[in-house]
Amino acid sequence: MENPVIVGVTGASGSILASKTVDALLELNIPTILVASNPARMVWQIEMAESFGESLERWRENSGFSNYAIGDLQAPIASGTFPGRGMVIVPGSMATVSAIVNGISDNLIRRSADVCLKERRPLVIVPRESPLNGIHLSNLATLDGFGTSIITADPPYYLPIKTLEDSASFTAQRVLLALNVIEELPEQFRYGDDESQQEDRIK
Repeated sequence: MENPVIVGVTGASGSILASKTVDALLELNIPTILVASNPARMVWQIEMAESFGESLERWRENSGFSNYAIGDLQAPIASGTFPGRGMVIVPGSMATVSAIVNGISDNLIRRSADVCLKERRPLVIVPRESPLNGIHLSNLATLDGFGTSIITADPPYYLPIKTLEDSASFTAQRVLLALNVIEELPEQFRYGDDESQQEDRIK
């Protein structure tokens, strides 16, 4: 079995991004470990039609899925000896970004990110905040300097994407690419490769 990808979900807006990312990983049969903060669960209840508990039940039908509580610092993923494939924090709150930059590992998401950095494993963050102040930008730049991939959840205006779900699916695929789970984006998310895109340009 392949090494698992860790998905950390924090309390920023954008629960759909986390949902689409987990779905995309499991569709490819990639073992997936989820850790969600308490604020993330609260935001989920506000933003999503499916409750967080319902999402967990659906994902648990896949044998490759597991999850740990945010305070479980004895979980295997808290150790560098655990063979993780990498981690994405989606959505990533500025509080979590700041904590990681400053080496604060006071919950399982932050500790797991710290492990990825020290073990030189892929770490991806999808930040969610607007507008960004100088502190946010400085922290994100510092993480970039550590080798972290920063993927903003921007809709690809150059593609025929019409819904938030489509845009979130695109971001999820960008995450998989950054984690080296896939070697290239699916055809429908590549500019110029999809026949419908070519037809739209001809019109």
